[in-house]
Amino acid sequence: MSADPAPAYYRLDDLRIDVARQRVVRDGGHVLDVSGLSFRLLHVLLGQGTRVVGFDELIERVWAPAHVGEETVTQRVRLLRQALGDDGRQPRYLRSVRGQGYQLCSEPSVEAATPHAAPATPRSPAPRIAALLVLPLLGGLVWWHWPRPEVPAVSPLLERAAYYAGIGQAANNERAIALYRQRLQESPDDSTAQLGLSRAYSARLCLYSGNADDAAQAQALAEAVIARQPESAAAHAALAYAHDCHGDIKAALAGYTRAVQLDPAADGSRASAAYLQARQGRIAEALAANLDVRAPDTVRFLELQIASNLDLLGYAAAAEARYRRSFQLYPDNVFSNLAWPTFLYEHGRIDEAQVALTEALSRGTAHASLDLLAAELALLRRDADAAREAVQQARALRPHASLPETMAWRVGAEPSPDAATLRARADVLRSGLADGADPFEGVEAALLQTLAGDRDAALGTLDAAVTAGFRNAGYLRVSPLFADLRTAPAFDAALRRIDTALAGERAAVQASGRLPDDAVTASR
Repeated sequence: MSADPAPAYYRLDDLRIDVARQRVVRDGGHVLDVSGLSFRLLHVLLGQGTRVVGFDELIERVWAPAHVGEETVTQRVRLLRQALGDDGRQPRYLRSVRGQGYQLCSEPSVEAATPHAAPATPRSPAPRIAALLVLPLLGGLVWWHWPRPEVPAVSPLLERAAYYAGIGQAANNERAIALYRQRLQESPDDSTAQLGLSRAYSARLCLYSGNADDAAQAQALAEAVIARQPESAAAHAALAYAHDCHGDIKAALAGYTRAVQLDPAADGSRASAAYLQARQGRIAEALAANLDVRAPDTVRFLELQIASNLDLLGYAAAAEARYRRSFQLYPDNVFSNLAWPTFLYEHGRIDEAQVALTEALSRGTAHASLDLLAAELALLRRDADAAREAVQQARALRPHASLPETMAWRVGAEPSPDAATLRARADVLRSGLADGADPFEGVEAALLQTLAGDRDAALGTLDAAVTAGFRNAGYLRVSPLFADLRTAPAFDAALRRIDTALAGERAAVQASGRLPDDAVTASR
């Protein structure tokens, strides 16, 4: 006799919990920001009714195989309560039982799906997470909307796959891949499984230790669905994500734009397109698109993406408040952990950046970009050993990524190739700028040319990156990687070009009247 499938929906007091999409909705339609470990914790508690669940059991079921202590559980419960709007002193949803653990305040019930209800607004796949390895220290970071199926899941396998894909950890992404593959063995033309697997392959490349083969498989799966369903917004979004992670910004932007045309409610694709517009230097356009998101609560870390826009436009106080808040609210998310110390670093607040980075690294959210930031801070302290150690850690995490290897040569963690090899690699990176490649590829190319001793060529390439849309002057001003170029008049000229371009973007935003309230208040 087969086991009953896991419930797809729970009701807890005035909350409705959609397990497959990891959505918590309060009566009245307000979507609560419960995700990642917080959702896993809630899900485990829902399955136990009002039974007191001990610390050891929670650690085993929520955090395993990671080893954490009771303090970590307590902190996560606090974050869950904060997301639910619950008060630990007068709890409505979740109470603590001293010395034992936690229990729900009321018995949850299992709800059936409502087939005639309007589908929940789907979450789009992520914008280009691979750019975090090409661009580890810039204010315009990519913001992740966790992969979600954009068509309702009907198979228990798909529900579990979507659950694992949404957690945001390498091991769980692999579990999702295995489940999607299992479903496709049963039903080879299941579009939901194909798109879910496409996204999971892209996430493997963007977030973990994947390679170009993952992007190729992701692209093929999405194209197979488009061949059968050419008007599927979800399929075009998945294809855009594959292009995104592979570094083809032009094709990715076209795909996200097409997804929004087909489904104006595709907020995740809208935000992903906005990110790429910002990468191209179209900051005012990107901010407008981010503010046009119809259901902000469904697009994770949209606040960080807006913060990046505001920072580049010169609204630093409003950006800082958003970055700081996200850093406090999401201790297990790599993007929140990276964005705050990066902001401090680029604004020259080096000691504060080091403190924030140390805390971020202590949270256990490993990512090569955090280590590359640690390497730059170590270079500023003239601690060459620490810089080499940090870069080696980044290389171990992302052996196929370009920038960690370039940084390894720069800090002496690995022997640098000869000048001809450095120049050839720089030429490849620069050649893509004219075709719409990420402008930071020009910045990395300039670094390679500097290593090769070609100072004038590096300055010319840096200028080409600015022409292509690179707008992060703060990084260039503070990074020790470009110390050899700072005395050149051409370097100052590149910074002035960035400042002039951003002044134009700011004027366009002010003329449009499209500014968040916190930026308007801060600018008075």
